[in-house]
Amino acid sequence: MNSDDYGRLIYLVILAAAIGGSMLLSYRGALGKLAQQLSIWGLIFVGVAAGYGLWSDISTSRPRMAVIDDSGTLQLPQAADGHYYLSLKINGQPVDFMIDTGASDVVLSQADATRVGIDPANLRYSGEASTANGTVRTARVTLDDVELAGVDEGALTAWVNEGDLDMSLLGMSYLRRFSSMAISGGVMRLTR
Repeated sequence: MNSDDYGRLIYLVILAAAIGGSMLLSYRGALGKLAQQLSIWGLIFVGVAAGYGLWSDISTSRPRMAVIDDSGTLQLPQAADGHYYLSLKINGQPVDFMIDTGASDVVLSQADATRVGIDPANLRYSGEASTANGTVRTARVTLDDVELAGVDEGALTAWVNEGDLDMSLLGMSYLRRFSSMAISGGVMRLTR
């Protein structure tokens, strides 16, 4: 703790003592009533503190689902972290992708590759990709069973990242399948 933290702690202790002393004087003859009131306020305080502490977890939970409107346009809501996400079904398994217009290709994380039936240990990592964290080795794979919202997407070439990747990336090689891509009002619209 630094000196500012000690100052805040002393202030809070003095404030609590002043409020507590005032309440004791007010409820001199009814200490049971005071205990009840303190319990209620304590529970309110704990509830607010828990809500505040969990807010980042709640606000960054999975974004709303993508919808396809009457014209066939796929609408993706912006997530709390500012990114757009899309889920594809690969070999019958849902895989969540972060849309990355700066990525040339579709990149699978090791965990997602394993989940869809690819053994990363048996791949030949002959490619390289330049990332913000440096150069990583990649292995080319072909995904035959790919679906988007129940529609067969055909075969999809992807790369399995040998390094640490938190989430699979959906790059331009997939996004080029759409005739237009637009972002407005916190919604990405992909039109065939």
